[in-house]
Order: sequence, then structure tokens, then C-alpha cells
Amino acid sequence: MNGHTDISIVLKRIDLLERKHAKLKRDILHGSAARKTVKKAKPSLFGSVRAGDITGEMIDESKQKLFRDIKKI
Repeated sequence: MNGHTDISIVLKRIDLLERKHAKLKRDILHGSAARKTVKKAKPSLFGSVRAGDITGEMIDESKQKLFRDIKKI
């Protein structure tokens, strides 16, 4: 191969690497790199919350917000 072809191959590889670098930088800045991770769905909340953190009043309040009284409908 001649010197001109070798230089153009190297320049093409450098250009490709620069574009990949710019894309990775953009993805990181926009947060899309972090969003590509797949979160595993939980079938239930059992074990996710410590028992001492939730009071009976909190449960009753949540039920009232979630399930409206039939008389108010």
C-alpha cells in the first residue's frame, strides 16, 4: 500500500472514534445512557419497606384517598 492510502485509513478511523466519543458524551449529558438500564419489575412490595416505617394511620389515609366513599360518587 502506498502512504496516501494508509493515512486516509487512519484518518477515517480517527473520524469514526471522534463521532463515537461525541455520541457517548451527548448521551451522558442527556441522561439517555443511564436510562438504557432495564429495571427489574417487582411482583410485590414485600420486603421493600421496613414495617416500622408505615403506621396504621398511613394505611387508612391511603385507603381513603384510593377508594372513595360510595356516597360521594
